[in-house]
Amino acid sequence: MPTSRDWIDGARPRTLWTSIAPVLVGTAAAAQLGLFSPVAALLALVVGLALQIASNYANDYADGVRGTDMNRIGPSRLVASGRARPSAVKRAAIIASATGGVAGVLLCLVSGQWWLLIVGALAVVAAWAYTATANPYGYKGWGELMVWVFFGPVATLGTMVTQAGTVTWWAIVAATGVGLYAVALLMVNNIRDRDGDELAGKRTLAVRLGNRNTRRLFVGVVIFPIIGALVIGLALPWALLAALVTLPAVLVAVTVSLGASGIALKPVFIGLGGIGMAYALLLAFGIAVS
Repeated sequence: MPTSRDWIDGARPRTLWTSIAPVLVGTAAAAQLGLFSPVAALLALVVGLALQIASNYANDYADGVRGTDMNRIGPSRLVASGRARPSAVKRAAIIASATGGVAGVLLCLVSGQWWLLIVGALAVVAAWAYTATANPYGYKGWGELMVWVFFGPVATLGTMVTQAGTVTWWAIVAATGVGLYAVALLMVNNIRDRDGDELAGKRTLAVRLGNRNTRRLFVGVVIFPIIGALVIGLALPWALLAALVTLPAVLVAVTVSLGASGIALKPVFIGLGGIGMAYALLLAFGIAVS
């Protein structure tokens, strides 16, 4: 019988900043235009967190029943470790999806942007299709692209639209950077589990590109958001505050590029959480007050 702590761990709380960050930046972008809505911001946050938790549970369930989590290096999962029955984890994913769906309908009601229901439906499909379908895109190397799309432009600009009804060029640049830090987190996970994933037939981007090329790409993914902050600073000077993450970002990039693997990637994973969240906070503040 899984404990409450098991369920919390299964939701992967250390990764949930990737849902918080785009809502912060999208809300700040709306505030910059004088159109901040606390109710819409809160509902957008619930949607993002619920769908990410649903995806995490669905991933735990699908990889557990397939046996692809048996050789992983990272933290053990609920199904693979035997701490929870597959049906219970699947049920948790369904409940989280439903919670996100209800919050999404309320968000459309508050904002009047009913077309976003289509976007929300696609987000739910993407959350499940990552691993919990007969032909999961996460097993084919498309995980990073989809993470960028939904944790970057969709979440950030969607949050802005529900409050301001429009987007700006600098918000698009900001959304790109926010999404890339979510991608970097997934890349570290896939670099760490590359050998086990390859054995299990899971063709992640790290498996498809190879070790060296994946690490090179990781460096670009981590550094590009800083360049984005400099570009945004041309219009909103205080956004340059986000460039304060340059030093830790470079340290993380160097660590990975030099070949850190296995347990040595744990501080990189933790560090990315701090860098990604700090980037979002500084960028959001800079955008709002400029």
